[in-house]
Amino acid sequence: MIYNAWFIASRDLRHMLRQRETILWVFLMPLLFFFFIGTITGGSQSPGAAEETPKLLAVQGPEEGGFLLEELYAAIRAQNFEIEFVGADVLPDQFARRLVIPEPEPGFASFTDSVLAGNQAKLQFVRNGEGTGTNLDKVRLSRAIYGLLADLAVLRADGEEVNLAGLDTLQAQERNLSLLVEPAGKRQIIPSGYSQAIPGTMVMFTLLVLLTSGATLLVIERRRGLLRRLAATPISRSSIVLGKWMGTMALGLVQIGAAMVAGRVFFGMDWGDDLPMVLVLLLCWAAFCTSAAIFLANLMRTEQQMNSIGVITSIVLAALGGCWWPIEITPAWMQTLGGSLPTGWAMNGMHQLIHFGNGPSSVLGSIALLLVSSVLLSIASVRIFRYQ
Repeated sequence: MIYNAWFIASRDLRHMLRQRETILWVFLMPLLFFFFIGTITGGSQSPGAAEETPKLLAVQGPEEGGFLLEELYAAIRAQNFEIEFVGADVLPDQFARRLVIPEPEPGFASFTDSVLAGNQAKLQFVRNGEGTGTNLDKVRLSRAIYGLLADLAVLRADGEEVNLAGLDTLQAQERNLSLLVEPAGKRQIIPSGYSQAIPGTMVMFTLLVLLTSGATLLVIERRRGLLRRLAATPISRSSIVLGKWMGTMALGLVQIGAAMVAGRVFFGMDWGDDLPMVLVLLLCWAAFCTSAAIFLANLMRTEQQMNSIGVITSIVLAALGGCWWPIEITPAWMQTLGGSLPTGWAMNGMHQLIHFGNGPSSVLGSIALLLVSSVLLSIASVRIFRYQ
């Protein structure tokens, strides 16, 4: 039985990998989706990047700033901003972040002289767009500005002269109050960018390719009468189904292996500390996709039906299961729905292992659900298998 099944599987895999459409959707299209979805959902950084890229900040300020303005610029740079000085003629949409510093009051030579004389200087921050990124920029700029104001207040309170030497001396002093920040538990990071796009795209494409290329081959063989020829051989029905299952499963493993290597090499994907368990989970996912493909192939009459059902099923399950976006950001009802879908089982397991660091035991439920579903679908496939 195993020999006959392996014979069928090897021929099927060789045939599928010779098809240009299969090569396109197995090796090329996932890379394009990695880049496209990863870029629009998380920026240009790779998922393993440890340091944040400095944010460009356009500054419109007076030519004569004095030491106080230089200290402000240094504080802003310390908040991970890269300053670019621009003129007053800069277009509003030319820079995503823009800080406008007013000119000194009439009669004062510099911004520093004007501020130290008690004149109010109102700084204006302009940021294109809204959301958490804008709020974070405002917080960082506020830290820089109010930190400098606090130093000025301390010097004035101590009766010290406000000058560059006084600021340097104050900043060099040991702080009476320090804040120690430590994680209270495991960091629950909602994945974004490539960290979300690569596992999600891989899960979606494994299902898509097996429900189209893998299942469609069985439909074509039935329509062309090739399966009727197998019926005249000593090969049993179970051997034929197992052979078809093994061939489709092998295609799924090729898909997963190529995606994991490409994600690591081209996008710096970090697969976490539990890589062996990630592989086990993906193996179970491929088994489920294979069983679903063989089951549906026994229900469809034409390859057009199989391709349509395969594409629609893959897209719907991917969207609802958290392959396109983190399921954690969706409403509660959608999270509940996603948790009841096979794509949700796979994605939840990937997040638990890769992003949340909850260890192998956290994915045992997902693995059990995928395996049980695979077995039930495989048994049903044997029973409904038809030669014509």
